[in-house]
Amino acid sequence: MTTVAPAGAQAPAAGPAPITEPGIYDMDNETYHSHRYALSSSGARTIIESSPAHFRYEQDHTQPAKKVWDIGNAAHKLVLGNGPTLRKIEHETWNTNVAKAAVLKAREAGEVPLKPADYQLVHDMADALRRHPVASLLFDPEHGTPERSLFWRDAPTGVMRRARLDWLPNPRSGRLIIPDYKTCRSAHPEKLRKAIEEFGYHQQDDTYRSACHALDIAGPDAAFVFVCQEKTAPYVITVIEVNATARRIGAARNRRALETFARCTATGYWPGYSDDVVPVALPGWAETRDTLEYL
Repeated sequence: MTTVAPAGAQAPAAGPAPITEPGIYDMDNETYHSHRYALSSSGARTIIESSPAHFRYEQDHTQPAKKVWDIGNAAHKLVLGNGPTLRKIEHETWNTNVAKAAVLKAREAGEVPLKPADYQLVHDMADALRRHPVASLLFDPEHGTPERSLFWRDAPTGVMRRARLDWLPNPRSGRLIIPDYKTCRSAHPEKLRKAIEEFGYHQQDDTYRSACHALDIAGPDAAFVFVCQEKTAPYVITVIEVNATARRIGAARNRRALETFARCTATGYWPGYSDDVVPVALPGWAETRDTLEYL
């Protein structure tokens, strides 16, 4: 029987030892990502879409904060009510020494620096979400807890897995709906179909469902939805649920990643794209062109 750590239980101290006990943990984002020997959804995607070598390198080398993440991180803070402090930098441009120093100071303090216009933008996004009839209910602060880290063991491989839920709804009768918040350029359903493939949302869906099932948070009928919000006015929101076929594909991709992770962990060898000599042809269009011209 799985022993579930109570929500609010503190994670191991700095320089965390690997978590070996399945459960729900309260930890900050940096601590969560430091658990390199538990496989996450993003890690599984890197193994599948790039290579085990790329995965191992990314896990062993801390990725610096990127400006492109600031809007999304800030919006998450306001929507979820949890996360780093937002710091409005009172400079419209950041190319002066004074502005650069202010931005650096904010980042060193673990804050999200924002230009005045962007600071207003993320507040407007959060306001728009609170007016949305579905999204506002999904992230109702009286009926859930933001950003809980889930750890559990994959039975077939013995690999520890991890997932960080944007929102963990309170237990209730009826079907549980677990939301994940995404900021995007376009929330048009057709654009989001492409985003599912591009960003591996179907693998994330399977990972989070697996976590909730393994830890007895929700039954197999639980719904997992993505709340997608545009980053430009009027900040339109679309709530989507990945269909059954995409979920099966996501589960199969995760299974292959778990088997690869287990094998690489056991051997200590994290290969690149291939260890064999790979035959490579011309692109199809070039082959057709040059066949007609020269052969």
